[in-house]
Formats: sequence, C-alpha cells, structure tokens
Amino acid sequence: MASRRKPTARYLIHRQSGRARAVWSTQAGVRKEKLLPGVYDSKESRSAYARLLLELEAAPHGVKDQRSLTVAELLLGYLVHAEQHYRGADGELTDEVRHLKAAVRGVRELYGEAFVTEFGPLSLKAVRQQFITKGWGRKTINSRVERVRRVFKWGVAEELVPAPIYQALLSVEGLKRGRTSARESNPIEPVEDAVVDATLPFLNRHVRGLVEFQRLSGCRPGEACRLRRSDIDSGENVWIFRPAQHKGAWRGKARVIAIGPKAQAVIREFFTPSIDDYLFSPRRAVEELNAARSANRTTPRYPSHMKRNEDKRSGQKRKRPPSDQYSRLAYATAIDRACDRAFPPLGDLKRRESETRDVWWGRLSEHERTRVKVWRKAHKWHPNQLRHSFATRVRKAHGLEAAQVLLGHARADVTQVYAERNEELATAVAAIIG
Repeated sequence: MASRRKPTARYLIHRQSGRARAVWSTQAGVRKEKLLPGVYDSKESRSAYARLLLELEAAPHGVKDQRSLTVAELLLGYLVHAEQHYRGADGELTDEVRHLKAAVRGVRELYGEAFVTEFGPLSLKAVRQQFITKGWGRKTINSRVERVRRVFKWGVAEELVPAPIYQALLSVEGLKRGRTSARESNPIEPVEDAVVDATLPFLNRHVRGLVEFQRLSGCRPGEACRLRRSDIDSGENVWIFRPAQHKGAWRGKARVIAIGPKAQAVIREFFTPSIDDYLFSPRRAVEELNAARSANRTTPRYPSHMKRNEDKRSGQKRKRPPSDQYSRLAYATAIDRACDRAFPPLGDLKRRESETRDVWWGRLSEHERTRVKVWRKAHKWHPNQLRHSFATRVRKAHGLEAAQVLLGHARADVTQVYAERNEELATAVAAIIG
C-alpha cells in the first residue's frame, strides 16, 4: 500500500550531499522537493525551511516556474482556492463556484495544454466566441469572461502568472448591446397572481409555504429557504427576520425582512418544537408525504408484508437523503415541475390519460417535441419573479423608497441613522400589506 502523501513540508537530509532538503505534496497530489541552502541542521537551512513553510501556507499549490505552468494547472489551482474562499457562514459552497466552473470549462477545453504565458487577448476572445456559439446571453458572457480574468489576476498575486499577461487581458472590453451577435436576455418580469395560484395545487405544502411567504415579504428565494424561528424577532406586531446569511453579508451589510400579519399566519403553520429548524424542509415534506400515503392505504397491513417492507428499508440506504432545508435550485425545480403539470400542452400534444410519460414522449415526433418544449418555456415562472411582483406592487402603492427598503437595496455607505429610518418604514408598510 502506497504511503499517504503529506501536504506539510518535511525537513530531511540529502544523503548524497549532506545538505538539507524539504519534501511535500501539493493539493493536486504532486510530489515536490527542494534543496535548501546550507548543510543539514544548520541555522541557514533552518531559516530557509521556515520561509518555505510560510510560503506554502500562503500558496498551498506551491510556487512553480511561470514559463512551464499550463493553463489547466492554473485553473485547477484557482478552483481549489475558490472552493475554500467562496463559502457561506454555514460552510456551504456559494453559487459563485458553480459559475466559475462553467466559465473555466471553456478555457480548459481550448487552452488547457497551453502555457499561461501564451494566453493573451486573442485567446480570451476565442473563449468568448465559444460562449456566444453556445447561445449564452450577452450579460452572462461578460460576467463569465470577467471570471476568467479573475483567475489570471489571482495567478499574478500568487506569482504564478506574469503581471503583463493579466494587464493585456484587461484590454478585452465587454460585449455591447446591439454590437454583437450574442443573445440578449429578456428582463425578469413580474408573474401574475393568477398564474401562481394555478401552480400552487401542484406543489407540496412546504414549497407552497415558500411561495406564499415570498409573495408577502418580497425576500429573495435563498432568504426564504433559510427562514428559522431563531432568526425572527417576534416581540412586536410586525416580526423582523434577520437572516444570518444573505447576498450582502460578505460586504458587512445587514438584512432586515419585515413579516406582517398575513406572512406570520403562513409561517406559523410550519413552526416546530425546535427554534433552529428550517421552517420549510424537504425532509419533513417527505415524512408528511409518506404519512399521507400510509393513512390512505387501502391494502390490508399483513404482518408478513409489513415485515418484508421493514427489512427492505433497513437494508437500503438512500444515496442522497432529503435535506433539512431547500436550496434555491431545489425550490426552482419544484416550481418548474409544477408548471408542467399545471399548464399541459393542448391538442395533439397533450398527454393521454392512459399514457405513461415515456410512451407519450415516444409517440411525439421530433417537431412535436420541439413544440412541447416551446410551450413549456412560455408557461413557466421562477421564484425571482415573485420578488419582482412584490416590488411592483409596493412601489405602485407606497412609492419607490418603500420598495427599496423592503427589498433590502441599501447602499454600502448608508449611515446607521438611515438604517433605523429604513427599518421603521419597512415595519409600517409591512403592517399594512404583509
């Protein structure tokens, strides 16, 4: 069995020369060795070893000759750094890691084997053209090109990339509206209440609660998913929800969400004995579904049958058991699937009562399948649209400042006095509409 590689540099003797040497492994598992100045156990070699430990702590990937570093190695080093850096207060990876992986994938495919010193503005434009060919929106392309530049900026700070390389990449400007073949994304529009109401019957109780809470509070989908009683101040008529993790937390911003009487009535139904439980929970949703199925069971509970089911459950372990809280992706996926059920295609495209999904999909021609996809895309909405609907309603009834306050669109240089004034305004408006 091979010995386990150690990331911490070890101080050893180089027997052929009697000098000191350091041996360690990078985060990618590559073995590194360096001869230190001076003989073994000398003051000079000990000082050099101490400096190396500090350098490795600051840059675990290890310093490498810039002329021999490939783009793939740079990308790997940055992703290792990103998975440590882009984490929320709960330790979970943020969405930034997912966006970074999508951005660097195209770079690796085109220039993974090239040296970082060969990657210039034309290379970045080629990567950008690949994004355009994939049909990504202009704003998405610009943001992901900026992430590619961020990789090289990090490489400069780690002494992996020559500074002129990053400076040259800055010359590539973002795509301009109307001056590129890249697709323009449609702005997010509010969703009509009738459309939301038609979807609710096809959602489980917890996702319905998420939708209703968002409609009444205007919070972000991720903030609604993290709602817990321990984060709610219920001392006044209007409750105040201060999420521990939110979009602007890393900038030191505070987030205050006012919960009015209507929203309070919604979330009370999800209170549990523990105040640290997430109110909207996939795990409890599955438990409630299984309990309902058991209660509606028509087949007699034969002892042999029940014992067999119990043995099957004890011998099986789910690969991915339900989580204690919804993620934004799981929340959006539940709504996406509910829309397919709430707004089925009409005419010949409709699924027949006796058909399974596979039989129905196999019956359709390629052209008909395309029509179904177009229909579904036109009859979908997502959680962010609830926030836009809330903002539109508040601005129309109470003005722009009230909408800004309730949505949490505060500036970084807002004074403490202004923050208090915002909280008072949010409380007053939420008491009326929430």
